[in-house]
Amino acid sequence: MPISLPDDKRVEAIASIKQYALENFDEPLGDLGSGFLLDFFLTEIGPAVYNRAVRDTQERIQAAVMDVDVDLLEPEFTYWKTRRKK
Repeated sequence: MPISLPDDKRVEAIASIKQYALENFDEPLGDLGSGFLLDFFLTEIGPAVYNRAVRDTQERIQAAVMDVDVDLLEPEFTYWKTRRKK
């Protein structure tokens, strides 16, 4: 599944890459060069970041499922244990 950005986020990402290049490189990058660099990052590095996020989400969901018994289960057969003796 290719990783892409909505148009508004792509515009923001390209502007951010241009600003980074302006502050850190000898030559500024234009919209075209920044767009190509963004496409490279999304294609080459994006899947690794996405897969890590999926694994992190799986771990959090599994931990939450493990806590379901603690959070939701009610004690059973407690009437006689909690009844006061007369």
